[in-house]
Amino acid sequence: MAKIKRDDEVVVLAGKDKGKRGKVRKIVDSERVIVSGINMIKKHTRPNPQAGVQGGIVEREAPMRLSNVAIFNPETSRGDRIGYRVDGDRKVRIFKSNGAEIDA
Repeated sequence: MAKIKRDDEVVVLAGKDKGKRGKVRKIVDSERVIVSGINMIKKHTRPNPQAGVQGGIVEREAPMRLSNVAIFNPETSRGDRIGYRVDGDRKVRIFKSNGAEIDA
């Protein structure tokens, strides 16, 4: 079970966007994550008329290390670590600071 999943709200811990929040759009490999609106880069694309690509400078999100983000805890309004608890036959993710279950 992955600690951070798609559609989790995370806060950036390090880098140029430190302190900003966003939703996880995609998990790349197992150690990188793409967060919406965070770590924006400018990519120069070549026009391709056959594919319908106009070309020019496109701004998009770049992957960042998973260690540089933490899940956002709405009760404490801060980033938090993730733990696990077994409830009967299912394993659930919890916030380490207050033990509340993470909505998935």
